[in-house]
Amino acid sequence: MKKMTIAFTFFLILACNSKDKRPLMGKTVYQQELNASYKDASKSPLKKRDLKNFKGLDFFPVDSAFIVIANLTKTINAPTFEMATTTDRKPLYKEYGILKFNLKGKKCALKIYQSQDDLRDKKYKNHLFLPFTDDTSGEESYGGGRYMDVMTTNEKADGTIELNFNNTYNPYCAYNDKYSCPLTPRKNHLDVEVKAGIKVFEKDSY
Repeated sequence: MKKMTIAFTFFLILACNSKDKRPLMGKTVYQQELNASYKDASKSPLKKRDLKNFKGLDFFPVDSAFIVIANLTKTINAPTFEMATTTDRKPLYKEYGILKFNLKGKKCALKIYQSQDDLRDKKYKNHLFLPFTDDTSGEESYGGGRYMDVMTTNEKADGTIELNFNNTYNPYCAYNDKYSCPLTPRKNHLDVEVKAGIKVFEKDSY
């Protein structure tokens, strides 16, 4: 009887602990990791009132049609320039190259950039910055455009690189106007609805 009581108590402890450990929000590892960082008050760009009621970011359904192989033409001897932001801050970037690909039956091209500040940081030196707008911008997605991180280490020998529009994110300015965010260049617009990745932040949905 004593063994049964101990076993039952142990089962209750496990059950309680499992209830406390809520599953990570999101349909993919990328979504789960992004939600986890936004839920963490030490990392989150959310304002306190939004963080308090945070239940997870809103994403379009994951769609493999928005995972494409792009041809990368690197820009040789690209000059360093000051990228415009939502504030007076002018971070230094270089145009890394031009990406050409087909998306939803349309030929597309986007310029991709490399932060000159990131080159000095071992953690981010292989990161490329891909800002873009599309025909959902200002409606289903953030009007200022969305961002995608692309790794130089993913470049193939044949000059191609994979772009996954399911793994996009909003500028921090979409959540909190205290941040300074790079402005998406006008030429980096896709004349197609990219219904993949992060959606616009709707505060009223919380």
